[in-house]
Amino acid sequence: MKRLRVLVLMHEDLVPPETLEGYSDKEIVEWKTEFDVLTTLRELGHEVRPLGIRSDLGVVHDTIRDWQPQIAVPLVEEFHGVAVYDMHVVSYLEMLRQPYTGCNPRGLMLAHDKALSKKILSFHRIPVPRFSAFPMGRRVRRPKHLRFPLFVKSLIEDGSAGISQASVVRTDEKLEERVAYIHEHLRTDAIAEEYIEGRELYLGILGNRRLTSFPIVELVLSNLPPGTPRIATNRIKWDWAYQDKYGIKSEIVDLPPEVAERVRRVGKRVYRALGLSGYARIDVRLTDAGDVFVLEANPNPDIAYGAEFAEAAEAAGIDHGELLQRILNLGLAYQAEWRRVDPT
Repeated sequence: MKRLRVLVLMHEDLVPPETLEGYSDKEIVEWKTEFDVLTTLRELGHEVRPLGIRSDLGVVHDTIRDWQPQIAVPLVEEFHGVAVYDMHVVSYLEMLRQPYTGCNPRGLMLAHDKALSKKILSFHRIPVPRFSAFPMGRRVRRPKHLRFPLFVKSLIEDGSAGISQASVVRTDEKLEERVAYIHEHLRTDAIAEEYIEGRELYLGILGNRRLTSFPIVELVLSNLPPGTPRIATNRIKWDWAYQDKYGIKSEIVDLPPEVAERVRRVGKRVYRALGLSGYARIDVRLTDAGDVFVLEANPNPDIAYGAEFAEAAEAAGIDHGELLQRILNLGLAYQAEWRRVDPT
């Protein structure tokens, strides 16, 4: 394996310390992904440099010019505090002709906009819940085709931002209240989709043109109090004490072969329809009747050790080091626009 100069881009507030010693779980969860990626890449023998950024791309330009990394790993999920601006960071890397890992800018743009991505998937006859977008500054009017209960969330944020049990609404009054909450607290447009009762499954996919899918992961929510909607709230996703209390965990699920194949086939269709590259996680709902509905496509999902994506890779016999090395290799091999124009 060739030793590489690897530049890891992250939010400047999430540049991790050298060791976990002396830090609480609450502190560690904030920068665990950054710590795990840096640590594992160094264990692989690569020369790794973290670079914290917030609102200045000049530091990226200067570091690439001076250090000349062979590959960049963009872990940033925002820029200037705007979630969808991560695609512009990747676009900037392309304009600098800097190879990078993960998804291309076009795929990031399409996947980030939950309404646009659902329209594209519907065009390709990929099942998605019926939905409607609610832009900021406009009156909330539920289309007649949209039936309760509805699941309300940000149109562009990920990581379960703004999602709680109150996100599932059953009346027009509650719909208006929850949309207003998203508008006021997250400062983004909102989307409401029909709530699909069923099991929440995650399919990890790795690849550019040739795709590899990992064993399917289920988010186990069976121990929640009766009547509680089975959704991945912010608390369920990030509160470790809450997870322990209700036995919330992600685990490899043993589905009937025909059902597992259906999930894999749908996931790969989503990946290709949205033009994703590098690696992604496709979130679906499996109903008791065996129907598969696509909830979201998540390019560049969390690749921390123990996260769903790494957990699924490990179940396929790929440890964290090999997973990150494969991600590096895919980034080096990806045919970005500048490579198609000028292979030199």
